[in-house]
Amino acid sequence: MKETPALFRVERLDLAFAPKPWAFAAAKRAEIDAHFAALQRAKPQVWNGRVLLLHHQVVSEGVFKGEYLETDFASFAAWRDWGRPHAGVRDCFGAGAIVAADGAVLLGVMGAHTANAGAIYFPCGTPDPDDIVAGKVDLDLSVRRELMEETGLAAADFAVEPGWITVADGAIIAHIKLLRSGESAEALRARVLAHLARETQPELADIRIVRGPQDFEANMPRYVTAFLTAYFGGN
Repeated sequence: MKETPALFRVERLDLAFAPKPWAFAAAKRAEIDAHFAALQRAKPQVWNGRVLLLHHQVVSEGVFKGEYLETDFASFAAWRDWGRPHAGVRDCFGAGAIVAADGAVLLGVMGAHTANAGAIYFPCGTPDPDDIVAGKVDLDLSVRRELMEETGLAAADFAVEPGWITVADGAIIAHIKLLRSGESAEALRARVLAHLARETQPELADIRIVRGPQDFEANMPRYVTAFLTAYFGGN
């Protein structure tokens, strides 16, 4: 049985870009290429960009320190779709938890054309080379970009809490930033839906309002429900 996800707070992230070859991608090249070709046939919009995966991490005195390598999305997608087998890396990313004035949390439903169609989670994305600033991987920058791209909302619209709530679930490490709004959940959802209506091909298909465990759905990843369980338990 899979272990229960671990939650802990960190004061800051210190993440370096420390490139090195990923043995998994080299060893499985033919299988990866075949897998990605099938993925593109099913979802032609998916493209083989560059992504960053964590290959070393340690937590010390409230600081999460880590190092990332760079690989192609095809290799990442195959590793993910094959159940994230042990391969010397972790899928480590930043996510924005949108918290409405009434305490409800808003989640996005990924569109049918995306690689994670139907999944329900926070605005987030796998880090990529655009998140590298002066040799560091900036997950705060990543969260702000994904928030704007997916929802049309700017980080400046929120009271951004210092630090991160980190959820470690096997090969997944999600650093979650609390974004508190003075607006109601319904008003925020309406703003995001208006943004989606203006987009030619929005990443999100819908917005869910979660007020407690009764609103959990099967398509929410474990790191999401683990965070929400702790959040509503202590709210």
